[in-house]
Amino acid sequence: MTMLVTGGAGFLGTRLIQRLLAGTAQVQAATRVICVDQVASPLADARVVSHVGSIADPGFVATAVEPDVTAIWHLAAVLSGQSDAEPDLALTVNVGGTQALLEACRRLASPPRFVFASTIAVFGRPLPDVVPEDLALRPASTYGTTKAIAELLVLEATRRGVVDGLACRVPTVSVRPGQPNSAMSSFVSGIVREPLAGVDSVCPVPLDTRLWVASPATTTANLAHAGVVGPEALGPVRTLNLPGVTLTPADLLDSLERAAGPTTRALVRLAPDARISTVVGSWPGAFDVSRALALGFTIDRDADALVAQYLAERV
Repeated sequence: MTMLVTGGAGFLGTRLIQRLLAGTAQVQAATRVICVDQVASPLADARVVSHVGSIADPGFVATAVEPDVTAIWHLAAVLSGQSDAEPDLALTVNVGGTQALLEACRRLASPPRFVFASTIAVFGRPLPDVVPEDLALRPASTYGTTKAIAELLVLEATRRGVVDGLACRVPTVSVRPGQPNSAMSSFVSGIVREPLAGVDSVCPVPLDTRLWVASPATTTANLAHAGVVGPEALGPVRTLNLPGVTLTPADLLDSLERAAGPTTRALVRLAPDARISTVVGSWPGAFDVSRALALGFTIDRDADALVAQYLAERV
């Protein structure tokens, strides 16, 4: 069974490939995973094959989507901060790259399961306290707009029988290890990760800003699960809001203090950034995820669980 992951050399992509290779009691492990990214996969595993190039290059993508691919996870994207700074690049990669990937799927003998990693940024104000499954998309950023367009491309390709698609709107992932990235939500990890390393950090949004957050482990498990949920269970609605927990920066800082003490918490200072606050504040802070939970997707418990997971993995 050959699977393909775009953005496969990145943080979530690497974790997802490891999960696909391991399999579960219910799901057969991949025998081979194609990693598509601008750099080779960091995994030293003979079952991982790297195709290095741009997802926006149709010729490269056509070569990477090999004839025996049965499932695709499309994670590659220009993130929110860079998308707003370089909107043409965002359109080229986030929309054009998705289109190139879907076009390459036309050559396959049967429609592959196509899991598209979308984002909660496809939504925007006005927002109800809890976002239902069928809320209209009103993105308030270039990133959210390009992801919403790509969702429609996946849904159209599914309607036409090119792929068996599912667009999963991924929560903000925290706490991410490593360095900050170009996402406007990068601070959600930074206000925990940096202080735990003894480094000063800033929070650019009000402490009561509601955030929809999921841990790396839960996000990885849910993306993998999206590859195996049966078409009959999904039905005709091929968009899904992935489970998360509603947290504020204050909740995360309280958890940080419980885990590491007030001195560590004091390393975080407020530094309001109107641009980030406007965009992040336009994202939903809570979703009705009853459908996702009924389909077998999982959910984190609270901020303490997110911080504990990061501390356990850091050792």
